[in-house]
Amino acid sequence: MAAVQNLAESRRQFKVLVIDDEPDLLDLLNLGLSREGFLVLLASNAAAGLRAAYQNQPDAVLLDVMMPDMDGFEVCRRLREMTDAPIIFVTAKGEADDVLQGFSVGADDYVVKPFAIAELMVRLQATLRRVADRSAEGANVVFPADDVMLDCDRHELVLGNRVIHLTPLEFKILRLLIRYKGKVLSIDAILAQVWGYEQVGNPDLVKQYVYRLRQKIERDPDEPRFLHTVWGEGYFFDPEAGS
Repeated sequence: MAAVQNLAESRRQFKVLVIDDEPDLLDLLNLGLSREGFLVLLASNAAAGLRAAYQNQPDAVLLDVMMPDMDGFEVCRRLREMTDAPIIFVTAKGEADDVLQGFSVGADDYVVKPFAIAELMVRLQATLRRVADRSAEGANVVFPADDVMLDCDRHELVLGNRVIHLTPLEFKILRLLIRYKGKVLSIDAILAQVWGYEQVGNPDLVKQYVYRLRQKIERDPDEPRFLHTVWGEGYFFDPEAGS
């Protein structure tokens, strides 16, 4: 009950980005969200939506699938590169495969048009509440080595005096490897735990992110101190392994 009350008391602080190419729906959601006390950001196409997300860092995103410049599934993938904010698809594409695809690319909920505005508001508030509860439970700092700190609230890695900001996916991979410090995790294990089982068998995805992480956190990416490769097996995190 306290979590519900806290959300209600602070709801006016939440920014919701709506990305949809239907002007009438944008007007409807703008009115409904504003009445509930949300600060509303509107984008009439995918490109504008991605720019708005980058510039404004919304607390939640309502996203259409069928847009002329880029489909919503791809938009969701790109949003997940920059934010952990909950994403709710609001779309006419209601087949089971569409819903599964929506969740597989990182959505938190899926609402099929036509919908009742009251139901959408309830689901949005419930999603925001779940995210707030997870954040409260998971707020912590991890010290995998004497001069290394992983700040799970800020998605930052502190190496000595250096502060390195991580994207949501970079953070998830690094936190996973730190959790199993010294243990080799296979590429499929990383894919399953970070992206989900539907991505198992896509090794290039993990290789790309390990490369990006090394560029950020290693002083010499070609001679890594932290992120080590065991050829044919996987990756592991160990600051002492390269000493």
